[in-house]
Amino acid sequence: MSKFSAYRIFEENGKSAGRFVELMLDDLDPGEIVIQTHYSSVNYKDALAATGAGKVIRRFPCVGGIDVSGVVASSSDVRFKTSDKVLVTGYDMGVAHDGGFAEYVRVPADWVVPLPLELTLFDAMALGTAGFTAGLAIHRLEQNELTPDKGKVIVTGATGGVSSLGIQMLAQLGYHVVALTGKDSEHDYLKSLGANEILPRKDVVMGTRPLEKALWSGALDSVGGETLAWLTRTMLQNGTIASFGNAGGIELNTTVLPFILRGVKLLGVDSAATAMPLRRKIWQRLAGDLRPKQLAKAAHVVPFSELPQVFPLLLQGKQRGRTVVEIKHA
Repeated sequence: MSKFSAYRIFEENGKSAGRFVELMLDDLDPGEIVIQTHYSSVNYKDALAATGAGKVIRRFPCVGGIDVSGVVASSSDVRFKTSDKVLVTGYDMGVAHDGGFAEYVRVPADWVVPLPLELTLFDAMALGTAGFTAGLAIHRLEQNELTPDKGKVIVTGATGGVSSLGIQMLAQLGYHVVALTGKDSEHDYLKSLGANEILPRKDVVMGTRPLEKALWSGALDSVGGETLAWLTRTMLQNGTIASFGNAGGIELNTTVLPFILRGVKLLGVDSAATAMPLRRKIWQRLAGDLRPKQLAKAAHVVPFSELPQVFPLLLQGKQRGRTVVEIKHA
């Protein structure tokens, strides 16, 4: 195999710095499956890794990208054969194992998910880690007895990748969705995704009492920090929160009262380490009842060459929805 293009992240002067390089297959980390990449995607974690804004990378150098979809170029595992359509999200991809920002990816077979028949390779990355996280979060909420008849479900950081997909999924399942956003210009966009109500961030008075007025039966939280603390104080009896982000900070200052007086449940959602049986189940749901009908509206495509331009926009909150990277081959 000849050389191919990859976006590799290096440590230079104690900081992360990414750039395009030419690699050979032998330069990649080992694995039983070689995938010819068709698409990848850009997640908040990717932007942190590529810019050094967060200490995400666990070893240098490393090809970035925690998501990939493509076709099997070679396989030494009987579960996969050449030309199979597959996807990989999470695990150590893009942080401790060479990831999806490359024309070829090599990974352990145990990380690989066969592409559901109902999805295209583009669909898989329009969903990617963000869609998988949203689907897993909703699945966890349902396991903890959340149903549409219990009351309103709030989605924070509503224009972000996970949240914008989560809004669509919840709306399709029949939930009354409230979108919390600090972006006044995006209200119509959020309503078009299925949000029943828009709650502007500037209108929220979070209060200081251990328990505030009970408002929400469920919550998808991508923000963390003060917002997550407020959610714990404003859940209805037996309300359930799925926490999967920290865009607003990693600290959580609350009390035990929401948990022992209202039975509030706080669920952590770690999509990277999800075991394969559940992982496949969620991807089947993403191809079925959780598949957003307006998936294309929540995703836009950039060519591989423009990848570095996406990272600062994402970190500055200037992107909405999902960024799919189209990786072309020479």
